[in-house]
Amino acid sequence: MAVRRVRRVIRKFDPWTVLKISLIFNLIGALIFVLGSWVMWSVLIQKGVPDKLSDLADSLTITFTPDGEVYFRVVVLVAIIGAILGSGIMTLAAVLYNLISDMVGGLEVIVLEETYGPPVTTTTQLRVRPAVHRGNGDTAVEKEPAAAGATEA
Repeated sequence: MAVRRVRRVIRKFDPWTVLKISLIFNLIGALIFVLGSWVMWSVLIQKGVPDKLSDLADSLTITFTPDGEVYFRVVVLVAIIGAILGSGIMTLAAVLYNLISDMVGGLEVIVLEETYGPPVTTTTQLRVRPAVHRGNGDTAVEKEPAAAGATEA
């Protein structure tokens, strides 16, 4: 297995692709946030924490009513707004990167390429024959003789 180092330069990110991918990632993150909040609220309800906080707030003359449905709606709204806002910021960052990379040349990355199999040599030799000058002023290029068994079209 042969390994060679190759330099690559990332010059552009397609903003449409960045928008699609970031929207998917952010929606997955929002779903995880909503489900995690729901599980956390369920655990807190089972332990009686909201009722204890309500009793503490009553003793301090503060109004606090633990309403899980309202909190869940707020969590869903925050998750949706966060996903949309995060996708917009990532797309704007891709556009800004494209503008900056036009000036500075992009991001250089060195990667390792692995080849499985015998190393392939890519050197080719070209045989060039000089042009033949005829007496009448015309110039013609001689053709290389065809390989054995090859037919000329």
